[in-house]
Amino acid sequence: MSANQLAVTIDDISEANAPVIYVKDGLKPFLQAVKEEVTSQVPDLSTAKGRDRIASLAAKVSKSKVAVEKPGREYLKRLKEQPKIVEAELKEFVDAMDALRDETRKPLSDWEAAEQARKDRHVDAVQAIHDFCIDLNDISASVLMESIASVEAVQMGDHWEEFETEAARAKESSLNKLRTALTSRQQYEAEQAELVRLRAEAEAQAQRDREAEIARAAAEQARIEAEQRAQAERDAAARREQELIDQAAAAQRATEQAARDAEALAERQRLQLQLQTEQAERQAAQAKADQLAAEQRAEQERIAAVQRQEQAVEQARQNELARQAAAVAFELEQAQAREADKAHKAKINRAALEAFIAGGMPEACAKQAVTLIAQRKIPAITISY
Repeated sequence: MSANQLAVTIDDISEANAPVIYVKDGLKPFLQAVKEEVTSQVPDLSTAKGRDRIASLAAKVSKSKVAVEKPGREYLKRLKEQPKIVEAELKEFVDAMDALRDETRKPLSDWEAAEQARKDRHVDAVQAIHDFCIDLNDISASVLMESIASVEAVQMGDHWEEFETEAARAKESSLNKLRTALTSRQQYEAEQAELVRLRAEAEAQAQRDREAEIARAAAEQARIEAEQRAQAERDAAARREQELIDQAAAAQRATEQAARDAEALAERQRLQLQLQTEQAERQAAQAKADQLAAEQRAEQERIAAVQRQEQAVEQARQNELARQAAAVAFELEQAQAREADKAHKAKINRAALEAFIAGGMPEACAKQAVTLIAQRKIPAITISY
């Protein structure tokens, strides 16, 4: 026990001497003093006075306990409030220093943000050049030529700043790819046009051949039928002539009359044969006219097929222009959305960083914590954007 503790009794404990009393083993002397006082006496339990003395000693122990505990509790309460005072003072100081730091760094932060935005614009512009070469399959030659013209129109110069070399490489690479694709596409479209022309010619020739065959068959059939009818008439005339010759022996007059009848019949047959021949010639002429009309229809069909092909090519070009315009608009919208999302996330991450720092976390640790949470590397913890 120190000299101060030897000079202080339980009744002397106060706020002034509490810091030297309520320390490790600081209360043992008071406990020892009370213990010595109550154990130095051995009251007689057989007497009322002795029993009252024991009760008095126990009460004295309780009173001494309260006398030590109450100022100790008050002192402990002051000790617990002290960290809050220190914490509040430190927080005010840290907040002021952080604000001063941010204010001091603001010009640099603004410059860094502007510099990053400038670089992002150049990167997006370079990517836009590359985007002309995305999915060149099934792109018409006209659209490819428009893309080449668009890329060729991209001017190189100081406005590209340090990205000029990269932009020039992107332009050269895109032009090489587009020109290669254009050569292949032009060859493909020429081959397709030739196939269409050949198919149209083949169809027209087949139609002409079919109609010529029909006309030839009709003329041949008409000729055969005319010959058959003429032969039948000749056969009939021969039979009738034989009958007349057989009857000539019976009567001269009948024979002469029969001769005249046969001559008239032969004339009629000749006239009928002539009529049939002329009819066959007219049918042949009609077949030839039909063939010419069929050839004209086939030519008209070929021209219509070529026109339909040209219309299909033009429609495909218009559709591709619309698709490309939509793609450019979509890409611009996506770029704006990415910029807005980036700014939104940066604002929320900054608020989280400031909250960590305000909570007493060092700035470096706060930045690392926000980064890890944003990258979803901390299980069960996320930042709500």
